[in-house]
Amino acid sequence: MVASVGIVGYGVSVPKYRIKAAEIARVWGEEGDRITKGLGVIEKSVPDVDEDAATLAVEASRNALSFGKVDPVSLGAVYVGSESHPYAVKPTATIVAEALGATPDLTAADLEFACKAGTAAVQICMGMCAAGMIRHGLAVGTDTSQGRPGDALEYTASAGAAAFIIGAEKDNFVAELEATCSYTTDTPDFWRRQHAEFPTHGGRFTGAPAYFKHVMGATQALFEKTGTRASDYDYFVFHQPNGKFPLEVAKKMGIDTEKVKPGLFTPIIGNTYSGASPIGLCGVLDIAKPGQRILLTSFGSGAGSDSFSIRVTEGLLAKREAYKGWKLSDYIAHKEYLDYALYVKHRRKLKSL
Repeated sequence: MVASVGIVGYGVSVPKYRIKAAEIARVWGEEGDRITKGLGVIEKSVPDVDEDAATLAVEASRNALSFGKVDPVSLGAVYVGSESHPYAVKPTATIVAEALGATPDLTAADLEFACKAGTAAVQICMGMCAAGMIRHGLAVGTDTSQGRPGDALEYTASAGAAAFIIGAEKDNFVAELEATCSYTTDTPDFWRRQHAEFPTHGGRFTGAPAYFKHVMGATQALFEKTGTRASDYDYFVFHQPNGKFPLEVAKKMGIDTEKVKPGLFTPIIGNTYSGASPIGLCGVLDIAKPGQRILLTSFGSGAGSDSFSIRVTEGLLAKREAYKGWKLSDYIAHKEYLDYALYVKHRRKLKSL
């Protein structure tokens, strides 16, 4: 019999700096105004000059350990999903594990699958915990995403991280991970070649054949695998590259959009890529009640989606009440705006010969 697995603790990290989409559009004129209207994004987070995917991952992981009351020495695995790892060859996961005070008696690795590497990390930890290989696993989705100046991505590409402690001790769960499944194809809608500064995307091609096909495909597969339907879930968290796509998925699948809005944070912090749907899940866990069910579906270009059926447990309330660290709402409220010039400085977009 496969052991039950669940989330023992969770945490987030979002930089304090923001830039408004209107400020970016001001620089690029009419084309910028047109792009802004189509994205449903008001503003986005911007990493500080000394923040990267590793530092954000460490902060989110510390929050997760604190929330779950988990000793880092109990971690048997650390997996960090990102498409903006600080090093091309040098794992982010070992940096995170060392910073947390974990022991060397663990396995660690970096994952990359565009915006769904964080949920892939959750699936790996689920399997290892269920098999009894480890007591606790740490799964992180973190990014300081890139966007070419003037490109549509520049209006949404932001920074943030979400971390989850996964375990198999049912009495310690804040939420049970009831089931998961994936939907994956070779769909080249978004890519960045070796040594390229910025990613390239397929424009409108990223919609129907990529995002919608995979998010809807994985969600429907989860319904079929679990014998559930939309009415069985209280919240839906879909990958959120912008403020409109998740709501469109809901409408196409006959899901009440009011069940999507509580986990939709891209309009106010931008698309955090590997952190996007995981951060949305954290936001929902901050308000969910025991017994409620959450359906999470990520998406990563290239392309694939991971879906999860999650049931909130009684343990969430006690840990939520005892936790004194920063929650997502604190990170969202703590902000300082940049103009475009300072934004360019922070993101190192000026290149000298």
